[in-house]
Amino acid sequence: MTDASSHGPHSSGDRSSFGFRDVDAREKVKMVRGVFDSVASSYDVMNDLMSVGVHRIWKDMAAAKLNPRPGETILDVAGGTGDMARRYSKMARAAQERRGGEDANVIVLDYNAEMILAGVHKGGEPEMIWSVGDAMNLPLPDASVDAYSISFGIRNVAHIDKALSEARRVLKPGGRFLCLEFSRPTTSPIRKVYDAWSFHAIPRIGGWVAKDRESYQYLVESIRRFPDQAAFKGLIEDAGFKRVSVTNLSGGIAAIHHGWAI
Repeated sequence: MTDASSHGPHSSGDRSSFGFRDVDAREKVKMVRGVFDSVASSYDVMNDLMSVGVHRIWKDMAAAKLNPRPGETILDVAGGTGDMARRYSKMARAAQERRGGEDANVIVLDYNAEMILAGVHKGGEPEMIWSVGDAMNLPLPDASVDAYSISFGIRNVAHIDKALSEARRVLKPGGRFLCLEFSRPTTSPIRKVYDAWSFHAIPRIGGWVAKDRESYQYLVESIRRFPDQAAFKGLIEDAGFKRVSVTNLSGGIAAIHHGWAI
């Protein structure tokens, strides 16, 4: 469950993690693009199988936390096939119907054109704008968006700190940052069950359904290499965000990190 193209705790110099391997950061960008070119057509089906449908609940909770409003410009980075953007659009429109206001603009941005094309084919909402772009070099001016979200995508960027810096740059003063990502289970029993499921079942399911075991092996490994809740919170604060909070989901299998551009 991931949607996009690290100079974080798991990268050094111009090296970055690709699953359990460390590779040149520029090479990672190409390799991640290859993964999502491969899985784009079966991505939504695989998300349901990989999470037993629970990713839908996580996404609903994240969208509620972001609280889209009429008239806002909302940027969904690593937006993939548009799952989060559809939620934001519908929520902003429902609020608009209750209390008036201008139409929201929800920008779906993903590094991978195949994912964007899959999303366009799936269908969108009137508020949605589809765009191909890089999380580490956003094609938007400073202080131009009211809210920024990235769901199951930031662990795939080559340099996490650059992506966070770009998020801070494009947010208006008082803007909201939200990241939904796989994280670290908070108890040993949950961790053992989750590791058994992810390392043994998910690559096999990827081989059966998507005919691509290798890409799903990478996705599982990338989850393990991603910083835990506290470490990632520190990275967000280092990027200049304030009042950063962490909400664990399903015992820490996933987590919502939320902050403010103040």
